[in-house]
Amino acid sequence: MSDWLRMSGSQRKLTRRKLVLYRRNRVEGGTYFFTVVLADRNETLLVDHIELLRSVFRKVIAVRPFRIDAMVVLPEHLHTIWTLPEQDSDYSGRWQTIKKNFTIQLNGTDPMLKFPGQTRPRIWQPRFYEHTIRDVVDHNRCVEYIHFNPVKHGLVESVRDWPYSTFHSFVRRGDLSADWGTGEPCELRYPRNPRSPD
Repeated sequence: MSDWLRMSGSQRKLTRRKLVLYRRNRVEGGTYFFTVVLADRNETLLVDHIELLRSVFRKVIAVRPFRIDAMVVLPEHLHTIWTLPEQDSDYSGRWQTIKKNFTIQLNGTDPMLKFPGQTRPRIWQPRFYEHTIRDVVDHNRCVEYIHFNPVKHGLVESVRDWPYSTFHSFVRRGDLSADWGTGEPCELRYPRNPRSPD
């Protein structure tokens, strides 16, 4: 009889939990696509407190540098592409700091978020989705997904109408036209190397 069958239910549960923890791909200096979601999918905290979120990102980048290649912030989730510095693959630590600092600062500014019996409210889902960007085609596909996401979720009819997106930076740089994402299927105007600086 195998060890698995000899274990009690609680031992099996603990073993399964240990087996599934942190199966993440880590590439030093890698480029990654992330999805991070609030615990309550009906909340609008991210756009209601967009300046606080931006401030938290700036502070983390100042201490633990990374480049944001593309990003969109929706009411209850965000998508982003990061490129980490060479010799660094610790995106999890950065996300932990961003989530923690946003929660702490938000708890101090919004009295509605104080819950009885909790020192800190659970604002975020405990994990995040991560995808390692493989090449320029994969990078561009993820950029398109990010920029089109507000339209996909029915928040706006045109990509250009959503204010919390790097789409506007892409237009200013000439990488996308202002009407990108409307009408016919569209493509990025460049195969930008995800390793090159802005």
